[in-house]
Formats: sequence, structure tokens, C-alpha cells
Amino acid sequence: MTSQVSSPAEHADEDAAGETVVGGQRRSSGGAGADDSDAKGSKDNSGSANGNDGDSSSGTKEVRRLDRVIIRFAGDSGDGMQLTGDRFTSETASFGNDLSTLPNFPAEIRAPAGTLPGVSSFQLHFADHDILTPGDAPNVLVAMNPAALKANIGDVPRGGEIIVNTDEFAKRAMAKVGYETSPLEDGSLDAYNVHPVPLTTLTVEALKVFGLSRKEAERSKNMFALGLLSWMYHRPTEGTETFLRSKFAKKPEIAEANVAAFRAGWNFGETTEDFAVSYEVAPATQAFPTGTYRNISGNLALSYGLIAASQQADLPLYLGSYPITPASDILHELSKHKNFGVRTFQAEDEIAGIGAALGAAFGGSLAVTTTSGPGVALKSETIGLAVSLELPLLIVDIQRGGPSTGLPTKTEQADLLQAMYGRNGEAPVPIVAPKTPADCFDAALEAARIALTYRTPVFLLSDGYLANGSEPWRIPDLDELPDLRVRFATGPNHTTEDGTDVFWPYKRDPHTLARPWAVPGTPGLEHRIGGIEKQDGTGNISYDPANHDFMVRIRQSKVDGVDVPDLDVDDPDGARTLVLGWGSTYGPITAAVRRLRGAGLPIAQAHLRHLNPFPGNLGDVLERYQKVVVPEMNLGQLAGLIRARYLVDAHSYNQVNGMPFKAEQLAAALKEAIND
Repeated sequence: MTSQVSSPAEHADEDAAGETVVGGQRRSSGGAGADDSDAKGSKDNSGSANGNDGDSSSGTKEVRRLDRVIIRFAGDSGDGMQLTGDRFTSETASFGNDLSTLPNFPAEIRAPAGTLPGVSSFQLHFADHDILTPGDAPNVLVAMNPAALKANIGDVPRGGEIIVNTDEFAKRAMAKVGYETSPLEDGSLDAYNVHPVPLTTLTVEALKVFGLSRKEAERSKNMFALGLLSWMYHRPTEGTETFLRSKFAKKPEIAEANVAAFRAGWNFGETTEDFAVSYEVAPATQAFPTGTYRNISGNLALSYGLIAASQQADLPLYLGSYPITPASDILHELSKHKNFGVRTFQAEDEIAGIGAALGAAFGGSLAVTTTSGPGVALKSETIGLAVSLELPLLIVDIQRGGPSTGLPTKTEQADLLQAMYGRNGEAPVPIVAPKTPADCFDAALEAARIALTYRTPVFLLSDGYLANGSEPWRIPDLDELPDLRVRFATGPNHTTEDGTDVFWPYKRDPHTLARPWAVPGTPGLEHRIGGIEKQDGTGNISYDPANHDFMVRIRQSKVDGVDVPDLDVDDPDGARTLVLGWGSTYGPITAAVRRLRGAGLPIAQAHLRHLNPFPGNLGDVLERYQKVVVPEMNLGQLAGLIRARYLVDAHSYNQVNGMPFKAEQLAAALKEAIND
């Protein structure tokens, strides 16, 4: 789904938009956006209707204009919450809002129905201005059963909207999650605006004409909920109806039943007295540069980035991979693009996956292997082999909670030291980390540039939060993409003392220290490969201590010499405190920084894309500040590297609970650091 935007890029300020009443309906008073943590865009903090400012006697429902909304859909993993959230997100993207999403689902394929471990949720933050995170707390919670309510009620602020499927609140279902009495009747939800809706009953009633069994009809209750929320927030509907008919094209009666449930939900919102107000969130016309946009997830953006890199390098793309959460979607996506010369190989295990990829690199392909932390451990010896062979190879690590199997569907940033040092011997590897879902596209191009230019494996460290989250992405023009074309070796490159022209596979480019890339089968360029140390220049097997010392140092020098841009610092007020981040912490950190600056507190911000080597000016940047704070979703891995490399007393702020930072949480911690 794409949309056209023709407006200059502007960052919204941190004050909430006000509201005015025009002709019985609320309209924006022209304020900019709220900051990126708590909802401030409505008369009451929740974005809900506490009272009717319209003319109730007219029969026309009131419409309120908000600057942003955070919605969370929650239910059993079989209730279709991810599909519901995806569809609402797609329509929101086509409408032109800025958005950010946070899918959250259980690791079990099918956890026991109605239990807390089986709750699946999807949170969407959309706005009429530039936003950075999925939001700290939902203004609207759609709870499909008691487990969904109990698992998520703690995140809903007082006054928030809660839409509850009352059909599921039977005694047995409530007892399963520890409710002794019904929360819908015992007063425990009095602080919220609760909308009890018999979603299952209404869906079954709406689908009677289709002759479906009750069980089949009940499966469409998520579409009823989607229709209701689409009415509440004036979302487009055509795209969802087209999607449903396409998804169920082989079962047209099921397709039409889902469309009917979707329309019934819309009509219910329009006719019921329980929903007296609907809301409008205008397109984010000031948030984006001019261009064509689409909603994109991190894994999809990364896949497109890899394809773009192969096209710009004029090389076939080869993926050798073994399925693992949360990286498998890259394998799934790339397998669809054979028309771009992409070849995907689903191996029998992680070791075979990277072995095949390294073989493809030797054969002249842009080679990639995708995995998560446990897979990186299995691939470590072959990564070391790639370091020794000095071949371009992209190792894409979509980080998740660890150690071992850990938390497969949760996020973490705890593989940095593994990427930096997790191999035997001295085996340096450049490391690149994207900062947002859309930035995964550019990070993939950058990782490919380094790998191809310097003939080295490169780590690309994404994580589950970026992989599954989504945001608008401006589709770049072709002339904006870098030229990544390489020159293969075609003939001899060295003359011996006796005047013979020969090919030396380890004769280096004086600027990059990269060795030549010789495609197998090229006449006269035969050379050895394998894991035993090579002699400099000739590539022959060598056990000479002096040669080994030289080769270790030259490989390190090559990585140290990778050309990376200087670190940009955002410091408009001459602050004394710098917050330094990397990877997916960018959104929460930036939202927290906006908050603090809005409150008059000076703070500087910098974010690292290149983690090995560090930008050349990083040491000078760190020396300019009295205090450096490093928020990470680990126990302080980057902070430890910074302390060791630059002898700076970097202060860690850490969490490893499987979830991204909240902006409010970071703002409080950074405020304390500023005032300390």
C-alpha cells in the first residue's frame, strides 16, 4: 500500500494539539503533535469521549479530531490479532498517517486457549505528525477474552477506552486467569471507559445467511472488531475488503463472510448508542519529505535492501539459511524474488546454511546468511573461515532474548559482544546496526558496501522489535542508490623475480587492503582455499609464526580502516550530558530527548550505526561531555566497549525484559542523569 506525500519534512513539537468545536464536531485548533510517549492529543488524556460536545438531539454522532492514537488489539493466538493489526495498519498507512507498530505474540505455536501465556497482541501508534515509537500505553484496548484483559489492563491509563468481548467472560474462562468475580461487574474497571460488546454473538448473527457452522462464523469476530475500530477512527475500508477477497479467493464464501463481518462491525459502531463519538486523525502532511511511501516492516525492508544491493552490485543474490525466529521472514520474502536473480537455500541446519553461503561468495555471488543469536553460535567457525578467506559475506542476526533458546518472540540487543568477539582467534568483523524498521533497507546496502569493498564478512545486527515492527518508508529513486559494482580478477596481478606473471590471491589493494576476488573457473587464477593460515601474497599454506603475526594484524588493519561516516551529534543547546545509543533504541531515546527538551532540559543525542569500527570522531565526541549515558537492551555491552576503548566513564541504563524501552521510562532516567 503506497501513498503520495508532497510536503516538507518537519518534526512536530512536543506540545499536544488542542481541540475546538465547529458545527457540533471537534476540529483541530492547529497545534502540532504531542511527544512520542503518552497521548496528549485529546481533551481527555486517553483520546476518549468523556461527554458529548455535539448536539445529541440531532441524531448526528460527534466527531473529534485527535493528533494521535495508540490502539492495542489483544486475544488468543488463534484470534487473528496480528492479522487484525496488520490490516488496520495498512489502511492507516494508505490514509497517510505516520505510524509505528509493536506486534507481541507467544513463542508457542498454539498456547492453551484462554491462558495468559497464549495472549497475542498488536499495538499501533498513528498520528498526524512525526512519531518514533509504538507508544508507551494504549489509549484503546480491544480485549477478546479475560486473559487478554488481564494481561494488558496494567498498561492502559486511567480514562482509556476498553472494548471487551463479553461473550468470552464465562466463569470458567475467568477462573482460568484468576478472576474470582467478573471485572465487568465488580467495579475494578470503573477508572476506564468500558464498552461491553458481544462480539462473538453479533458476528454469528451477522453471518447466519452464509450457512456457516457456529465455529466457522466465530472465526470472523476479529473482522467484526476491525470494522468497529475502522468506523471509530475513520479508516479506509476498500483495501481490507480487497485483501479479504484475495486471501480467500479459493473459498469465496469464506471471503464474503469475512467481508460481511467487517461491514457489520462498521455498521454496529455507526448505529449503537454505546459509541457516541468517532475520531479523526489527519494525515501526517508535515512529517515526511516529498515522495511515494508504503508501510514496511524491518524484515521486509532488509529483504528489499539485500535485493537492491545485489542489483546495484550486478551480482546474483544467494541466501543460505535455516529457519529461526525472528529471522525466518527474510527467507520467506527472498524466496519470492527469483526474477531478480535471487536464489534461496533452506539448509538442514545453521552450519550448512552459512557453508553454502560462503561457497556462493567464493563463486561470485552477493552471499547472505540469516539467523538469530543461537544460530550465530553455530555459524561461528564458518564466520572465522570467511575472515581467513577474506570473502564478502553478510551475516544477518535478528537478535532475540537469550541465552540459548531464550525468548524466541521477544527482543534484545545482547549479541553485540558475540558479533564482536564470538570466534576463535583474532577474527575481526565489521558490524552495522539499523535504527528503525525502514532503516533496515539502508543498513543492508551499507553492510553490502563494506563486504564487497573490503572483502570481509559483515554483521548486520537487527532485532525482533525492528524485524516485526513497521513504519512508513519512502521508496527511493534508483539514482539515490549507491553504485556497488565490483571488479573481479581477470588475469595475473604479480610479476615474480624471474619475470613470470602470476596470480597472487592475497595481493592487496593498497587503499582498502582487500584481496582480489577471483571467480572459480577463470583461467590462470587457480588458488587454494581452506581454513589453514595463508601466506601473504601467494595464498599458500603457511605455518610461519612471522607470517601469521602479519596476517592477523593486516586483517585487523583492514577492518579498522573501513571508511565509515563521522558520528553526527544532535546538540542544539550545548548540553553537558550525551545520550549515546545503537540499533533499535533510537526511537525511544529520541522520543525521550524530545520530551526533555520540551521541558527546557538540555541534552545531546548521538546514535551509532557502525559498531566496528567505530566512527573516527567518536573519541572526540565523548570527550566533549561531562556525562555519557548509554541505554541498551542488554547489561551494558556497548558501554563496556566504550569504556575500554576510550577510557570514558559511560553510564549504562539497561533492561532485558524482552520488550523495547518506553519513552517515559527513558526520559525519567535521563532527567536524573542530567540533574545528578
